[in-house]
Parts: sequence; structure tokens; C-alpha cells
Amino acid sequence: MEDWLQQIITFVPGGTLFVAIIGTVAFLEGIVGVGLIFPGAIITLFSGFLAYHGKGDISAIMLAAGVGATFGDLLSYLIGARFGNRMWGRGLLRKHMDLVRKAELFFFDHGGKSIFFGRFVGPLRGLVPFIAGAARMRPLPLLGWAVVSGLLWGVAYPGIGYLGGSSWELARNLSGGFGLVILLAAAAVAYGLFRRHLARRPGPGDVDTP
Repeated sequence: MEDWLQQIITFVPGGTLFVAIIGTVAFLEGIVGVGLIFPGAIITLFSGFLAYHGKGDISAIMLAAGVGATFGDLLSYLIGARFGNRMWGRGLLRKHMDLVRKAELFFFDHGGKSIFFGRFVGPLRGLVPFIAGAARMRPLPLLGWAVVSGLLWGVAYPGIGYLGGSSWELARNLSGGFGLVILLAAAAVAYGLFRRHLARRPGPGDVDTP
């Protein structure tokens, strides 16, 4: 393993503290505004890689990430319901109004399903629940979508990192690490295309109402 990566693994705390940190990271990632500048998704993904190398139990990390993500979405919803009108066009939201408008269109086009899909679209994560709150979406459907998407996200992101950890040595053996670079690049391109597809406003049609 590369020296710099070994140093990171040595530096990062392990066990329960590591799991708690990842839960907090996932929580912050889902908060409106914070998620626009905080690389929580990258850290959560990398946590799976670190778990493979002994920093924490992957099941506990997935649960912590899922619970943190869910509560982050719920807090964004409550912020939108309570302060949506005051925050509109101010601070970080003002600097990212294009994303805010896109999230708004995404929510009104998809209704409750936008909470689920928005969780997996980086720029919209945190914004969609906020807009749902400002639009007075009913709490119970919001809760259902937030729990399902948050727990699934908590499994997927650390899980991808964990699989990456198990593939690291294989990629090195095959091509001196070049295979892993290609794999990561392909994954990044695929994720970017998927995110762009979901973020694009869909055409007219029947959609769920909030």
C-alpha cells in the first residue's frame, strides 16, 4: 500500500469513535447549505475503504451513515418549514440559486419521490428536503421517503468504499495500481452522468403531488 495512504489509515481514529464521526459527517451532508460546501459524500465513501482496513465495523458504519443521512434530511425539512421564506435568496443559497431553482423544479415535478432521488444527486442533497419543508409537504410521506433513501444511501456509499478496499490489492497486482485508477475514473464518469441525468428537469407527465 502507498505510504501516504498508510499514513491516513494510521492517523484516523478507529472503533466506535470512527463510526460516530461518519454518522456526524452523513448528518452534516444532508443539511441545507452545509452540504453545498462540505464533502460528506466523499468522506462517507472513503469510510468504507477505511473499514476494510480495520478502522470500524462496516455494518455499524453503514447504520451510522444511514441514520445520520436520514436525520440530516429531516432537519433540512424542518428548517425549510420554519425558516424557508427568510432563507430564500440569502447566504449560501443566494450563491447557488441555480441549484436551488433546479431543486425546486425537481421537487414540484416529482413530489415525494424527489426526496428519494435527490439524496443520490450531490448538488440537490439537502436542498430538496428544505424546499419540501418550505412547500409544506406533509410530514409523514416526507419521513417515509427520507428513511428509505437515507438508509439506502448509508449502505451504498460505505459499501462502494469497502468494495474498493477489497479491490485495491487486486488492482495493484494486475497493473501496478493503474487498474484501480481506471476503475475509479470510470466510476466517477458513470456517477457524473447519472447525477446529471437525475438533475435534469424531466418532461411533462403525471407526477406525485407533495
